[in-house]
This record gives sequence, structure tokens and C-alpha cells, in this order.
Amino acid sequence: MSSITRKERDFHQLSKPLNVLFNLIAGIFAFLCVFPFLFVVIISFTDEGALARDGYRLFPSKWSLGAYRYVFESGDMLLRSYGVTILVTVLGTIVSLLFMSFYAYAISRKSFRYRNFFSFLAFFTMLFNGGLVPTYIVVTQLLHLKDTIWALVLPLAVNAFYIMILRTFYTTSVPDAIIESGKIDGAGEFRIFLTLVLPLSLPGLATIALFSTLGYWNDWFNALLYIDDPNLVPLQSMLMRIETSMQFLLQNSQNSSLSIEALRSMPQDTSRMAMVVLATGPIIFAYPFFQRYFIQGLTVGAVKE
Repeated sequence: MSSITRKERDFHQLSKPLNVLFNLIAGIFAFLCVFPFLFVVIISFTDEGALARDGYRLFPSKWSLGAYRYVFESGDMLLRSYGVTILVTVLGTIVSLLFMSFYAYAISRKSFRYRNFFSFLAFFTMLFNGGLVPTYIVVTQLLHLKDTIWALVLPLAVNAFYIMILRTFYTTSVPDAIIESGKIDGAGEFRIFLTLVLPLSLPGLATIALFSTLGYWNDWFNALLYIDDPNLVPLQSMLMRIETSMQFLLQNSQNSSLSIEALRSMPQDTSRMAMVVLATGPIIFAYPFFQRYFIQGLTVGAVKE
């Protein structure tokens, strides 16, 4: 009996050389995923003249903070745009989770009479939409959200694809017996959702929260449409305006009041990399907060009743 168990255990275990090989392959793959961002960071700290002379190098001949110095010349405007982006990201993620979690839970319940209608309503918006002009009219003329924080929050608050993901997660990961036990104890639908369903749905909610966070953080198009107030410009739109003004000065150097030497020393390529670092760096630190919920999401399907 022990020999059979030992053979089964050996069959499911890898030998030490194979284990080392697979770990080496995984490490190389992880390095290839991280290396492009590290290379961007290196280029952002490279001197513009050295970059033009030597090209892209892992070990530049001259380091410089000129790109970050040029970007931070906007001073308070850049810090204010960071604050706007953080506020929109946090507020938008909370609002998105509230809307989509309630909607998905309702259409996941078989006892909900209109679940098919609302499921079709969400699915229909994945195939067709009203277009840019009607959306702009609704946001600015009907809802009067122009030059407000809500103009950056509400247009991205509900995503039909994320609703379908949450509905499937509720259906497969929340047993009906738990909901029935709550009803037997006299709990209402709202209390069942808060006390029984939400604790079991943290992996799915964390996944959708991360997607929503990335969407709000990287959004610039809504600010281009609805924001004219310089105090409400988010980070992505602010960086885009800096790059646009730089390109305008370089393309119209003959009519510019700046000297030719100042225009030539302008960190055009390195400043773009610095903008990537400034826009991407903070959101990278959000992933560790969601990592353990991703692991739970991968293992929750392995538990069978």
C-alpha cells in the first residue's frame, strides 16, 4: 500500500533537474516581461545628447535628470493633476464596484423575474452604442457634468463586459444553499448580499476593481471632451498637453522666442520616457494589494461540494 502511494506521489512530482529547468524558464519569462519597463526607466535618466549620439543603451555614457526637470517645470499643475487622477481613480473604482456588483448580483439570481431582460440590456450595449455626439450631449446638456469630477467618473462607471464576468462569478462561486440559509434566518436581499455574498466574492470584486482602477488611471479621452478647467485636468491629459506643447515648439522653432540652443537641448525623447514612468509607476504599486485575491480566484474553482 505504501509503495503504491509512493509511486503516485512520485508520478505527480517533478524531478529536481526538471524543477530547476521550469523555474529557470519562468524566471526568464518574468524578466522579459519586466525588462521593457526597466529599459524605459533607464532611457528616462539618459542625457538627450548622449541618446541622440549613442542611441538606446542599457548603460548610457551620460546620465541626466533633464527629462524629469522639464516635466516638473509645470510645478503645481503636475501635482494638482496627480491629485485629480488619484481622486477620480479612487472614487470611480468605488462607484463602479457599487453599480456593477449590484447589477451583476441581480441578474445572477434565478428568482429575479426580469433577469433575462436586464442581461440582454447589458449585452446589447456591448454590441451597439449611441456614438460620441449623443454621449457628449447627454453628459454636457442633459446631466450638466461639464467641468466637474463626475464627468470623469460616470462615463466609465458601468462596463457591460465586467458585469458579465461578475454575473458568472456569482453563479459559479456562490452556492444557492448559502442564500437559502440567509432567507431561513430572516435576512433580506440586501443583508444577504452584504453579509453572505460579498465575503465569498472578494476575488471577483478585486479583479474588477483592478480593471476599473487601470481604466480610470489611464483615461485621458473624457478629460479631452469634458474638462476645460485647468484645475480639473487629470495626469494623463496633463502629460499629453506637455508633449503636445513640446512638439509644437520644435516644429515651429523659427517662430519661437526660444533660442536654437534651448530648443536643441529640449529633452524630446527622454521626456516621453519620463512621462511613461510618471504615469505608470504609481499604478504598479496597486497590484500587490490585489495579488492575494487573484490567487484565491484561481483556486476557488477547485473546491467542489
